Amino acid sequence: MKNVLISGVSGFVGKNLSVYLQQKGFSIIPLSRTAANAGEKQLSWEKINEVHQAHLDAYIHLAGKAHDVKNTSSADAYFEINTELTKKLFNEFLKSDASVFIYFSSVKAAADTVKGELDEDAVPAPKTPYGQSKLKAEEYILSQSLPEHKRVYILRPCMIHGPGNKGNLNLLYKFVQKGIPYPLASFSNMRSFLYIENLNFIIERLLAGNAPSGIYNMADDTTLSTVEVVNIIAGVSGKKARLYYFPQQIIKAIASVGDLLHLPLNSEKLKKLTENYMVSNKKIKNALGVQQLPYAVNDGLASTIKSFNAN
Repeated sequence: MKNVLISGVSGFVGKNLSVYLQQKGFSIIPLSRTAANAGEKQLSWEKINEVHQAHLDAYIHLAGKAHDVKNTSSADAYFEINTELTKKLFNEFLKSDASVFIYFSSVKAAADTVKGELDEDAVPAPKTPYGQSKLKAEEYILSQSLPEHKRVYILRPCMIHGPGNKGNLNLLYKFVQKGIPYPLASFSNMRSFLYIENLNFIIERLLAGNAPSGIYNMADDTTLSTVEVVNIIAGVSGKKARLYYFPQQIIKAIASVGDLLHLPLNSEKLKKLTENYMVSNKKIKNALGVQQLPYAVNDGLASTIKSFNAN
């Protein structure tokens, strides 16, 4: 049985991944924020300089500051959490006997907007403090000398979803459930998604296998347009998809007003709903020796929407 430290275990990904790995025979050691919360099988961020003394086989670093779509967070907060904490934990990994370090970065460390399909060869050019702080952490990890027996995986997931986590699907779901016409059908776009069970599958394979160290994108095998997502939500929910094709310029003007009045639809949310963001997962599949991930994008999305309906 392998002992795996997971930071950020209380988050959506951390909870799901912990259960999945335990079912696969791994022992999970959470990295807690405070010593007061640290139990017998927990390690504390307050004593992070002692983490390497524990008997661990792998580190999975999930903890971080998520992108704030309301833009209320300071830039320093992103770098303090996403960059500096990653440095500290990676330094402990280098001191330890553990053989695997998995860092959850983000596709936003590579690009905020994508032309064509994003792969790992793209020259990183993040525009936001969130993406920049993730990239700085990546650069630090890659700058360190890695012993031969250790492997490091820098993972860049796209939008993650699954039962219990609505995320950016929440607004679309509300449109369909309330019978509100989706007003953005005039925007033609294609996006990549990552279903939580495909994510779990990848992590378990990385822990159990011997894939080469490196940067890897994570995404489902195929993409969907936002209109297709609305249709899937409607189909699973037993609703009728109501699609309105308003002129794009009018919608953008409304979003600008939303920026000022803090309305549900603002420029940031409009961008997330309508931009193209296609992510290639070919490199990670080649590294794992698989031709496709276990769950198709439509099936994963349908499973997530069913959980919304149940709640």
